Amino acid sequence: MSAKKEKTSPAPRGEIKAFLGEGTDFKGILTFEGTVRIDGKLEGEVYTKDTLIIGESAVVNAEINVNTIVVSGVVRGNITATSKVEVHRPGKVLGNIKTPSLFIEEGVIFEGGCSMSQEDSKVPSIAKTQEAAYEGQPDDDLAATVKSD
Repeated sequence: MSAKKEKTSPAPRGEIKAFLGEGTDFKGILTFEGTVRIDGKLEGEVYTKDTLIIGESAVVNAEINVNTIVVSGVVRGNITATSKVEVHRPGKVLGNIKTPSLFIEEGVIFEGGCSMSQEDSKVPSIAKTQEAAYEGQPDDDLAATVKSD
């Protein structure tokens, strides 16, 4: 009878692979795979293709680039999420959010801008749309000058 070597598989979605608890103070660049939960302080940058959970006691001052983020604490900085952003009470987000899916619970504080476009779908900017609308039409100042002669 031969012994089988067990393969370790990635953590199932939702299983927390790392935890920065209350009293933890981290400064720098955090990159990870799987789900990470922060309940302490973090300052710097966060990069992952997975999930970041910001607990109620967390204070995060960072530029955040993730697949999914769930915020119940304080985030100061911009959030870019390729899948979704959830902000739950008593969470605070002070910065811009870019994501295709956004959930903000009643009672949350969100101060910033939000962009909800998909990466591959490009919506023209208002300025470019206005330029196209006026293309080929006379400039008002020039038209007024021509009329006064």
